[in-house]
Amino acid sequence: MKSGRLIKNSVGKIGTISYKGRDNIVTDVDKRAERMIINIIRSRFPDHSILSEEKGSLDNHSRYKWIIDPLDGTTNFAHAFPFFCVSIALEIAGVVSLGVVYDPTRDELFSAELGRGAYLNGKKIKVSGAKGLAGSFLATGFSYGRRRKDKNIGNFKRLLMKTMAIRRAGSAALDLVYVACGRFDGFWELDLHPWDSAAGFLIVKEAKGKVTQFDNKPYSPYHKNILATNGKIHSRMVSLLKP
Repeated sequence: MKSGRLIKNSVGKIGTISYKGRDNIVTDVDKRAERMIINIIRSRFPDHSILSEEKGSLDNHSRYKWIIDPLDGTTNFAHAFPFFCVSIALEIAGVVSLGVVYDPTRDELFSAELGRGAYLNGKKIKVSGAKGLAGSFLATGFSYGRRRKDKNIGNFKRLLMKTMAIRRAGSAALDLVYVACGRFDGFWELDLHPWDSAAGFLIVKEAKGKVTQFDNKPYSPYHKNILATNGKIHSRMVSLLKP
């Protein structure tokens, strides 16, 4: 992906950093990558709507909507910590029908099309076979508003005592696709945006995983909390998570 190459070649060469909040940064690379992706989409599908992290909503009242995070894991990228990606999903008539997540550092392209399975660099993937929490390997994240009131600390403590280990690497999109390919057994997070989760949500589902809200209700990228698992540990995690 062109935007992925731009991001990879820009590590350690950031021009400007600005703040959308005390801890929420955006770099010139985020903006350049986003422009590149949007320009490519518009050149091919000028009538489609777009929802992206930096530009916001470009609503053409179309049944097709692209949901874009040009650089998920910006803080990692800004510190040359190699855990960041590009995330793009296509929603058709309100249903996420296509998702791609590209990790430029490892040259890994995760993809899924509704009803056609999930893939990593063209090879089919599926979720792990872990059957219980005791041996499970999980991921989570903490919101930028954590200093005001972090609602996830209690969840972290409860699950830490029940599992093998929990990682907090800083990219929800990559955490989700790691569930899809079996590297993680489960992932949960609060206060996400559609561009954080839309592509990964579909990829997990197509890899035969399960994705819901914390209360086990159906999930969409417009919900704030997400629980994605291999399915086998899902009910146990639901019993421990508090929104």
